Amino acid sequence: MCCTYPILPATNMPKKKTGQRKKAEKQKARQKELRKGRANRSLADLPCNSVMECDKCQRRQKNRAFCYFCQSLQRLPQCAQCGKVKCMLKTGDCVVKHPSTFTTGLGMVGAICDFCEAWVCHGRKCLQTHACTCPLMDAVCNECERDVWSHGGRIFRCHYCQNFLCEDDQFEHQASCQVLEQESFKCQSCNRHGQYSCLRCKTCYCEEHVRRKGVKYDNRQKLPCPKCGFDTEETKELSMSTRTHKFGRQQMDLDDDGEGAVGYRYNDYSEDYYDDEEEEEDEEEEEEDDDEEEESEEEEGDESKSKLPQ
Repeated sequence: MCCTYPILPATNMPKKKTGQRKKAEKQKARQKELRKGRANRSLADLPCNSVMECDKCQRRQKNRAFCYFCQSLQRLPQCAQCGKVKCMLKTGDCVVKHPSTFTTGLGMVGAICDFCEAWVCHGRKCLQTHACTCPLMDAVCNECERDVWSHGGRIFRCHYCQNFLCEDDQFEHQASCQVLEQESFKCQSCNRHGQYSCLRCKTCYCEEHVRRKGVKYDNRQKLPCPKCGFDTEETKELSMSTRTHKFGRQQMDLDDDGEGAVGYRYNDYSEDYYDDEEEEEDEEEEEEDDDEEEESEEEEGDESKSKLPQ
């Protein structure tokens, strides 16, 4: 018997990876992870926002070209982009070539950044990229509205609203950041409970009004705020609180017996009222004493006149 077999089409088999190709792919993946981690670095860990201690006045401040307090030049300046204080590249991308020596101090720097007020080294990559990607380009404090040139401290970001904060106001702001600008957790557009909160606008939105009509949202990303576009957070995951008043109808202090005016601080009002009455009584008594002293002085003067020889 004669057997026939179908002829299969020729297929291109994948080439076997060489060691050099595997090494290149691993290096490419590692560089990608490094770029991703560099983009997600905290603002406090960047070289342009690092801590610097002045050599002359011994004051701690942000990394600067000159001391903010005494205007003195630092002995070992630090690059605002790469963070190095000593250039050891003999055949690198240095604008000023130094093939036989290592450079420090003013021999290493190449420019001063206009945004972060720090030195940039003479490397070509740092000089070309730092000014366009400086993280302190729009760094204005959300509380006091001061920029980098107006104070000597470092710059931080609020963990909740992601706004810039100076070193003087960071703790005070973060302590009061999770406070809504309203008296309840209700949605701003309706009377339902606000499931999503915007930490930048300090408002709540329900499931319906947090979504705009005609806009498609990605389920893997957080819903943006319909007012400012900042990512919203679920209210149940935050420690949000509402706005309170130190005076007005919300302050109600009852007596020990449970009696008092509803919605008014009757105790404080009564105490202030009695204090005012006591002050008025004291003033009246002082005026009466002054009148009596004046009358007694006049009587003594009349008696002394009558006793004089005529």
